[in-house]
Amino acid sequence: MKTSDFYYDLPEELIAQDPLEDRSASRMMVLNRSTGETEDMHFHQLLQYLHSGDTLVINDTKVIPARLFGKREPTGGAVEILLLKRHADDIWETLVRPGKKCRPGTDLSFGEGLLRGKVLDTVEDGNRLIQFSYSGIFEEILDRLGEMPLPPYITHKLQDKNRYQTVYAKHDGSAAAPTAGLHFTKELLQEAEATGIRIARVTLHVGLGTFRPVKVEDVTQHHMHSEYYEISSEAAELINETHERGGRVIAVGTTSCRTLESAASEDGTIQPCSGWTDIFIYPGYRFKVVEGLITNFHLPESTLIMLVSAFAGKEHVLDAYRRAVEERYRFFSFGDAMLIL
Repeated sequence: MKTSDFYYDLPEELIAQDPLEDRSASRMMVLNRSTGETEDMHFHQLLQYLHSGDTLVINDTKVIPARLFGKREPTGGAVEILLLKRHADDIWETLVRPGKKCRPGTDLSFGEGLLRGKVLDTVEDGNRLIQFSYSGIFEEILDRLGEMPLPPYITHKLQDKNRYQTVYAKHDGSAAAPTAGLHFTKELLQEAEATGIRIARVTLHVGLGTFRPVKVEDVTQHHMHSEYYEISSEAAELINETHERGGRVIAVGTTSCRTLESAASEDGTIQPCSGWTDIFIYPGYRFKVVEGLITNFHLPESTLIMLVSAFAGKEHVLDAYRRAVEERYRFFSFGDAMLIL
């Protein structure tokens, strides 16, 4: 299986640069994964396709303002860092630019010294371990100094940083948003519950690896980044009950899907758990839990389009993407949605 098998041609003007004012006003392509047939709808019509007894599984991770701009000391040279993964004792794994000038031992300053850092080591992929020092509460300082780490294909400045956050975001830790969830409003979720659709919350902290291209031609040789996830006893019980009662488990986003499939036993049951997952889902994978998927339109040759292709069939997915291009759907993080059932 080749990476190039998952390529499609996308005009640059279809990459959404700004979120819609009304989250649920996005278009929604509905894809039947058995037949490949599609329908053109809008996201606020989602509940027409869900049944009482179905469960939506949402990822309640919260994006942190993980991009920091500062200076190297004592030279004053500019530095940009992206927080990726938190370790103990205020040590973070980070992506640093310019990396060549941030060798171990380099001192950094942000916000006129409000936050300071020291480069400790270089690790996998050239990332740097940085130990931070500060007075006060780190999250408050980060909220003051940091910027939202938008994907590289979004060049417009985000006017409201809450628009790169789901309405149900709760647990700090992501370097990128679980973007399928950006279409939901609180009202739509309330309406879903009022009609008997249940909501299960899981957490997976999204890493920047989600944007890294697949650089090998043989898909099976690609190594996935690892991400931290948690499934509570309440969520596990709700998901298991849904299957027992004949309802469908519908993952909101590839992150929720990866969380469920990482935790599932062979018979599809879920136990409360937490840990790190580097699960890589591509065609040939047998899904144990997920029976429906809400997702966005993903980059060509990405691990995300490979996951969607595993769920709905590569030919069905690529045909749907070609049609989305023809119909001028909006693509990627701030773009339109796809419902696969």
